Amino acid sequence: MEFFAELGYIGLFIAAFLAATILPLSSELVLTALLLNDLSPELLVIVATVGNVLGSLTNYGLGYWASKTVIQKWLRMTESEFVLAEERFKKYGVIALLFAWVPIIGDPLTVMAGILRIRLLWFIILVTLGKFLRYYILATLIIQ
Repeated sequence: MEFFAELGYIGLFIAAFLAATILPLSSELVLTALLLNDLSPELLVIVATVGNVLGSLTNYGLGYWASKTVIQKWLRMTESEFVLAEERFKKYGVIALLFAWVPIIGDPLTVMAGILRIRLLWFIILVTLGKFLRYYILATLIIQ
């Protein structure tokens, strides 16, 4: 059982990390499976949160250092979609990063934060809070 648990935590970390990038993965499914196999809910939530936040930091770094052309290709955005995303981010401000966990909009939010040079401390705080709450609520619902 201990070997399975270790693999489970490592697998969840990898799934959560990759799910925060453009790859179409669901860390929630992995978390659910592991919760149903009686692994520690607290540790699973922490592992998923850390992996997912690190994946979002990867997106932030891409936005910070990559060219606009590379980012548009990576996100599959036209010029007008890119400008619209930038305007929306500026309109709602850094508080929008609380929603970095939301499918479809989360990845572009974290990339745009890098492009706009949002303070890294605020990025980490807001993204972590949003992602932690998502995993915490999911885990709570599953184990009840």
